[in-house]
Amino acid sequence: MSRIDLRSDTVTKPTDGMRRAMAEAEVGDDQYGEDITTNRLQERVAALLGKEAAIFVPSGTMGNQIALKMLTRPGDDVIVGQETHLVWHEAGAGAINSGVQFTAIGQGGCFTATEFVEACKPAWNSVMPPTSLVWIENTHNRGGGVVFPQGEILTILEAARARGIRSFCDGARLFNVAAISNQSLAELAAPFDAVSICLSKGLGCPIGSIVAGSREDMSRARRIRRMFGGVMRQSGILAAAGHYALDHHVSRLPEDHANARLIAERLAGSRGIELDLGIVQSNIVLFRLAPSVPDAAAVVARAQEEGVLVNAFAPRTVRAVTHLNVSTEECRRGADILARVVGG
Repeated sequence: MSRIDLRSDTVTKPTDGMRRAMAEAEVGDDQYGEDITTNRLQERVAALLGKEAAIFVPSGTMGNQIALKMLTRPGDDVIVGQETHLVWHEAGAGAINSGVQFTAIGQGGCFTATEFVEACKPAWNSVMPPTSLVWIENTHNRGGGVVFPQGEILTILEAARARGIRSFCDGARLFNVAAISNQSLAELAAPFDAVSICLSKGLGCPIGSIVAGSREDMSRARRIRRMFGGVMRQSGILAAAGHYALDHHVSRLPEDHANARLIAERLAGSRGIELDLGIVQSNIVLFRLAPSVPDAAAVVARAQEEGVLVNAFAPRTVRAVTHLNVSTEECRRGADILARVVGG
């Protein structure tokens, strides 16, 4: 029995075309700035995001940690949304690498300009840690793939600039936002000092993320990447996958969104499942389990026995993610299995 893997959009395998592109990539030593394929990818993504420069890094977590260290000083305060990836899924790296603390505000990963202003701590107060950075994750993973409203982002960042506070967008799934909102990546990224995108999620690459911003910031980011061991050699083999994904996998993202909606609508009417269809906006389906049915660990184990892989996100919360390696029919069958497993 073939497995239906809905654990994450990071589980995708390179397509045959992507593998060929990787095998044929023109490469050099990126440490010396001589990898042509990597250089072109950095320039290409910087242009897509409307930024002056960009750097290629092995992972989204490294990209986030580089940005955090680049934009803060030890002892600073960083304002984030509730349950942001930076705080929940990076093994406490922000404390170790940058020595900052986090103030989480809002609900479901999003927050308002009013909430942001109320949470800001002034630099002149010798007792409080100064707020130096506002961090927005878009789409928001633990919020169920919800899109952060762009209008609210503009208002928040206007307030941030007025207070000398810098801004960063963890746009690991920003391509999904662009597909949903019909806004360009450059429009979405424009208000931020720096932004990242991930190549190994919805775009189906085996590895890699990109951080973009001003030339001055990216110069500092390159040094920090070196500190974190992120400098690579013939990285063009990996960058070639990124080029292929930009050429072939961006336009198909709405398929993932439609498949997630299919799963969500099937589960929403099922016994023991609590699911808000309003937050199912991209390729993530987050649902909670009523007290009357098995917990998340049991549901995950039972689903796996029937060939469906999902993740327990909390004791009574399960996450499913669609991607290019699962078909509409597999998503329909997977949703039926999940509904049966939960409802008994």
